[in-house]
Amino acid sequence: MSKIREYLESQKEEMINFLAELVAVRSVQNELNGEYPFGKKTAKALEKMLNKCSEYGFVTENVDWYAGSADFNNLEPELAILTHLDIVPEGTGWSSNPYILKRSDGRLIGRGTCDDKGPAVASLFALKAIRELAIPLKKGVRLIFGTNEENGSADMVYYRTKRSLPPMVFTPDGEYPVINGEKGMLRVYFSAEFDEDIEIKAGGVINAVPELCVEGIDFEAFFYHGKSAHASTPEKGENAITKFLADYSRQFNNKLLCGLAKFFPHNEFNGKSIFGDISGITCVISLLNTSENRLNGGIDIRFPLDRTKAEISKIICDRLESIGFEIDSCEGTEPHYTDEKSEFVQSLLRVYERVTGDKGRCITIGGGTYVHDIEGGVAFGAEFPDEDSNMHGPDEFITEESLLKNAEIMAEAVIEICG
Repeated sequence: MSKIREYLESQKEEMINFLAELVAVRSVQNELNGEYPFGKKTAKALEKMLNKCSEYGFVTENVDWYAGSADFNNLEPELAILTHLDIVPEGTGWSSNPYILKRSDGRLIGRGTCDDKGPAVASLFALKAIRELAIPLKKGVRLIFGTNEENGSADMVYYRTKRSLPPMVFTPDGEYPVINGEKGMLRVYFSAEFDEDIEIKAGGVINAVPELCVEGIDFEAFFYHGKSAHASTPEKGENAITKFLADYSRQFNNKLLCGLAKFFPHNEFNGKSIFGDISGITCVISLLNTSENRLNGGIDIRFPLDRTKAEISKIICDRLESIGFEIDSCEGTEPHYTDEKSEFVQSLLRVYERVTGDKGRCITIGGGTYVHDIEGGVAFGAEFPDEDSNMHGPDEFITEESLLKNAEIMAEAVIEICG
């Protein structure tokens, strides 16, 4: 056992106890509240983290409650580890309170344990291990904690207007070994006048498969149940909206709803009914609700490296307009790619191989990580190959072993790059 791993083992209970404190904060984005851009709860989570960093002797900074940072030393940082403290809503289907950390058979269960509070704790204890073991660093390293990753990363947009990022950035907001390629993302909000005498409510956030759709007719409610999943991996869930649309279109003929049923068949995840033979796409209708005689919806699309945002935007907007919808907004990002031959990426792969004993490789994913808009950034962790932490779903978890292993890998990466 390495000295770093031995130290982290001695800190395991302290790590878990602090993770429990963070999990207890329901840091879901809320409306602007005074000085807090994403609500009091995200600010409270950030405050807890920065206080803990200060307690351990790191120099902290709060950038107007958008994000915060902790520096290892007084050297100009060459490396940043970027994590986020905001979470998606809890949804339903939990076996226990999602905001009370539950330990069960080596699992730490609670909202945010893997995405991304657990990795944030691991990053802190990685630096704590280096400091307590008096391992010298020749370069500066900075931890950055954001508060808006789940709703567009406006925190990083603001942060970068106030502070520059180090030349190397990785985020444990994905999976191992190294994610150096990410599909492009598109989020489309649409609406139309709607005079049907029914009420519809489905979806909580645009980047998650909705697990419940409620249809109200004449004071009677009908519930369509699905299974939540991240919008980048919709095949892991079941979409309650498309289940409702399929059922509705068999009985009624409203142009808007039947049009959506045609474009979004139940259990179709690749967008074929909209995009035809373009491969590598995932397409999820994730929001649908009625309000003030309007039908409103939202769609999450991930598209491959060889396509552009303009190309995909035109297709989806044309399709929606053809059945009577107006496009309220259509925003997104181009695909992201970092050269796998760079010394930064190769350093991370060496560390992964050394610590785990497994072969390192670069991968491209449909999900967008926290470095999607950061040139040269990559995702490094936190999920290991063949590990499914129920991210964005009920009973999200990180294992005690994964928490420790993430901290060990991050510590070794800091030493490799900055030592």
